[in-house]
This record gives sequence, C-alpha cells and structure tokens, in this order.
Amino acid sequence: MGAAKQIQGSVSYHAGRAAELAVAQDYQRRGYALACERWRGKRGEIDLVMRNADGLVFVEVKKSQSFDSAAAQLTPHQIARIYGTAEEYLGTQPDGALTNTRFDVALVNQIGALHILENAFGHG
Repeated sequence: MGAAKQIQGSVSYHAGRAAELAVAQDYQRRGYALACERWRGKRGEIDLVMRNADGLVFVEVKKSQSFDSAAAQLTPHQIARIYGTAEEYLGTQPDGALTNTRFDVALVNQIGALHILENAFGHG
C-alpha cells in the first residue's frame, strides 16, 4: 500500500472514530450510557450500543460530506449484517432476545453536525 493510501486510510479511520465519539456524547447528554463501542461478533460490528432505562439502542454511524451522502452509504446488506450482529450481542444479555431494542442511524456531515434517525430500520 502506498504512503498516500495509508495516510488517507488513517485520516478516514480517525474521522470515523471522531464521528462515533461525537455521536456517543450526544446520546450520553440525552441520558444514555455507553454499553459498548465497536462490538464485534461473527457476523460483523456494531458501532455503538447505548443503554437507557427502556433498553438497548444499536447505533450505526455514517460520516460523509453531507447527510444525504452519509445515508446513501447504508445498504440492505449492511442492515442485515447489523441485525445479525445485534442478535449475537443480545445473546450476551440477561434477557437475551427479549431485551427491548431499537436501531438508530447517526449521520455525520463534513462539519461534524449530527442527524440521528431513531428506529431507522423500523424494527424494535
């Protein structure tokens, strides 16, 4: 891999981490606790798992130039992967699949503004 690609990859990685941190802080300001970040199962990874008195929120973070381009990055294949990974995560919880859950998508634009789509997949 060339130096330019390594630098670009590093910048993208750090921009993604900064977006995830900003999203986690937004949820925490609204009374959620960070249960887990970048949880990896056999089927994939969940960016953030937030918890409140109502249950768990699985959050997929998408960062791009605009909210629209960030939203366009989410594919049906990724949604299926998120569901499968969330199912694995729920297997680690005391109430398992009976845990109240919600699936959100957090969009982050180039200036760091956030737009949270609660219950984005219409499930839970």
